[in-house]
Amino acid sequence: MTKAKPFIKWVGGKSQLIEQLEALLPADFDKREDITYIEPFVGGGAMLFHILQAHKNIKHAVINDINPDLITCYKTVRDSPDELIRSLASIQEDYYSVKDEEAKKEYYLRMRDRFNTKPADPIENTTLFFFLNRTCFNGLYRVNKSGKFNVPCGRYKRPLICDADTIHADSRLLQRVTILTGDFEQTFGYIDGNTFFYFDPPYRPLSDTSSFNDYAKEAFNDAAQIRLKHFCDRLHNKKIPFMLSNSDCLGKNGTDRFFDDLYEDYDINRVWASRSVNADGAKRGKLTEILVRNYTDMQRKNITYQQNEKQLRLTV
Repeated sequence: MTKAKPFIKWVGGKSQLIEQLEALLPADFDKREDITYIEPFVGGGAMLFHILQAHKNIKHAVINDINPDLITCYKTVRDSPDELIRSLASIQEDYYSVKDEEAKKEYYLRMRDRFNTKPADPIENTTLFFFLNRTCFNGLYRVNKSGKFNVPCGRYKRPLICDADTIHADSRLLQRVTILTGDFEQTFGYIDGNTFFYFDPPYRPLSDTSSFNDYAKEAFNDAAQIRLKHFCDRLHNKKIPFMLSNSDCLGKNGTDRFFDDLYEDYDINRVWASRSVNADGAKRGKLTEILVRNYTDMQRKNITYQQNEKQLRLTV
């Protein structure tokens, strides 16, 4: 039987880091009963699909994302897999029948324009999302300030748009998943007993030209990163374990201690990841990311914060 796995390509996806993430879960994770797993920034869902299959003691999962089109995809895969497969097979057949490269580009742009009208039908919306994800440049999801998808066409002759086996496997797994759309803080209300959080938020850019986190028209800036840290403090004070991924600003810059200072009360690990979204091959390659955890010492003093009107200032 096909294993569940991400049904879309996603920049910054965690497939390549699964073994490192798995190794840094709480040592007694498999001994805990009836775990509720919560992922407030689900993205492509690599960690979600892995952890639900690897750990049978997870009774329920909650996922969230601020991107409504992405969440529509998750709900459609869960609730209407057969209808989605028929629609994807149809658009795949149409695309394969277009032989000329320029004509393929024109077909892509028509589908992109249609997607940007925000079709109300979830099957059509999800079909267009899948199509664009498989045929755009590097599987990148990016929108402009108006929320319009604006990624150019990639160069693929016969991309796999309809993967029926994966959709069916994912649909089965998602039956025990609550799917939310909106701000990450709403997931706090879904804490239920033995709960574990994994955060994979939009990464803080390592340079002025390296930001590929515009997957929603709402910016996830430094103030949002600090708000997320305060949310983690709330979890810590309730003795809820969490793990968080983000870019390694210090590893890239050597002087940028944004995350090292922000999460100084927690355990910070660095892991190696490959990034290949840049059109310039010379700028692709391996770099470090940070993994923040609070469960190496759950007895630490409670962490509090205060917000100043002019700036966000951490206090312990």
